Amino acid sequence: MRLFVAVELSEETVRTAARISAALRRDVGSRLHATWVAPENMHLTVRFIGQVEDARARAVIDALVPPVAVPPFDVELGACGMFPPSGSPRVIWIGLTLGMLSLTAMHAEFERRLLALGFERETRPFSAHLTLARVKDAPRGAAGALRDAMQAMMPSSARSHITRATIFQSHLSSTGPHYEPMGHVPLIPRK
Repeated sequence: MRLFVAVELSEETVRTAARISAALRRDVGSRLHATWVAPENMHLTVRFIGQVEDARARAVIDALVPPVAVPPFDVELGACGMFPPSGSPRVIWIGLTLGMLSLTAMHAEFERRLLALGFERETRPFSAHLTLARVKDAPRGAAGALRDAMQAMMPSSARSHITRATIFQSHLSSTGPHYEPMGHVPLIPRK
């Protein structure tokens, strides 16, 4: 099964992100060949795990569900961006103005737990963001139009209070992914 750990956002935050996504799609969607994330699938990935053998999945989930010593915290959406930051875009996202330190601490703890199970360390540095779209093709001029549209967007100040992480199984299909919760990881203040 395909697994990842994420934090879920409040309905208000998801509605705000969906409005931003719709505005970008309206402004540049016809210039890009992209898959836009459905509002019900919007989340902040803390640690992508990937494909795990079914026989091993229960042990992975059991290792991840104990509480994490990170106090509950708020995340706040900020400005839009894209990966890579220059050249042809591959991912369109909304960044954060609040909550990065706590998300980074959560990521480090999940990384530690997965390393103990023999998983490899992630090669890219952790960068919390809310993915809006995955770009398959950006014809000439599309990146510039996307940058202009993102700069015209007012940064959001939508907030979510985070009290737990969720371990999800990702079911991929021709109609898009469906995420099934497999366990919850409470956040607790450090002693």
